[in-house]
Amino acid sequence: MPVELTDPRWFVLAGVVFIAVALGGSVLKRLPVTGAVLYLAIGAAVGPLGLGLVRLDPINDAGLLELLTELAVIVSLFTAGLKLRAPIRSPRWRRPIRLAFVSMAATVGLIAVVGSVGLGLPIGAAVLLGAVLAPTDPVLASDVQVEHPTDHDELRFTLTGEAGFNDGTAFPFVMLGLGLLGLNELGELGGRWVVVDLAWAVTGGLVVGAVLGTIIARIVLYLRRTHREAVGLDEFLCLGLIGLSYGVALLLGTYAFLAVFAAGLAVRRIERTTTDAGSAGGRLDDEAIRRPALGEDPAEVAVDEAGGAAFMASELLAFNERLERIGEVGIVVIIGALASTTPVPVELAWFAPLLFLVIRPVAVAVGLVGAGASGPLLAMIAWFGIRGIGSLYYLSFAIVHGVNGDDGTRLVGLTLWIVVISIVLHGVSVTPIVRRYEAWRDARVRRGND
Repeated sequence: MPVELTDPRWFVLAGVVFIAVALGGSVLKRLPVTGAVLYLAIGAAVGPLGLGLVRLDPINDAGLLELLTELAVIVSLFTAGLKLRAPIRSPRWRRPIRLAFVSMAATVGLIAVVGSVGLGLPIGAAVLLGAVLAPTDPVLASDVQVEHPTDHDELRFTLTGEAGFNDGTAFPFVMLGLGLLGLNELGELGGRWVVVDLAWAVTGGLVVGAVLGTIIARIVLYLRRTHREAVGLDEFLCLGLIGLSYGVALLLGTYAFLAVFAAGLAVRRIERTTTDAGSAGGRLDDEAIRRPALGEDPAEVAVDEAGGAAFMASELLAFNERLERIGEVGIVVIIGALASTTPVPVELAWFAPLLFLVIRPVAVAVGLVGAGASGPLLAMIAWFGIRGIGSLYYLSFAIVHGVNGDDGTRLVGLTLWIVVISIVLHGVSVTPIVRRYEAWRDARVRRGND
């Protein structure tokens, strides 16, 4: 039975949850768990075994789940792009890019081997399982991601950059898995997959997003400064840029997740270069970049030569972060409802520890060889490989494109419960572990200053 959206209890539930999030936001930050853990519990309570408000089937309703998770992920990717202010040539990008490409491939390969040998899956389904579970999540990892554009913490920057890139770099492996299952054309000796699904789709997605983000940002700034037009309604600008970059990328057969992330990066790049050029005299500090309209007339700041770009980026980010929070609440509630009626696979007892304690650390170590990461930083990056909404999207995408039967059922059980375990495990551990890391980092900085 599908979700009954006309049930008045839905409106009551939505009202209670959103008001609780608004009123209890500061309380949640002090709790030893993330909000996602609580949303997961709410999902179980409103699922078929509870109030019965959510009755979704991960296979029969895969189309709806694909759409909902797709929307949540693209909003989060645009947010991630807007937060990352470092120039793309900065050495700080070395670790995120290695993780998103090298560690991603290593993770898929290791999971595929385990899936084939240990789980008895066909090679195509094993590769697909690796592709579904390899990407880290940009939605649920907010507690260990960049908090604002001028956040210089290496751990947060690395994890945010990785999550931004690897939700797109997982796609070639999804297409490879589907191809090995006979559901996608790979070409002779995999030639089509290499040229189209790998090289063109990845590169094209990044180029589409970068070009559109740059063009739109420059047009808006020109109209504001020269004609004092296009001021306000930044919410529509935000949604328009997300929709435009995503849609054009899809029309060109490229990976739209990468396009949206690149569009966010492009807007932030325009802000950085414009602000730095217009504030050579030191007119804008970090606080002004984060909150450029604080105590001033927003309409005047929007058209300011030095602060206008920072204002635009700040408004886009603020609106998008609210959308991201709404998406997180809704999707995690659905995950809780889905998991409540999905049997726990027996293999999960050994597969989950293997994934989090062996495969992720090994893949991170391989990807960051020679990257100069200290032991504590490497351990933190390895631990916070959070799985979440992106994995549910790829699972739904695969089911929509023909994965069913026993393979589909096993992929559903493994994926859903890995996501649940990750939400709980990382949600409970994030506060104490991050505090220890920050204490180590601060002590290291003090020693360096002595």
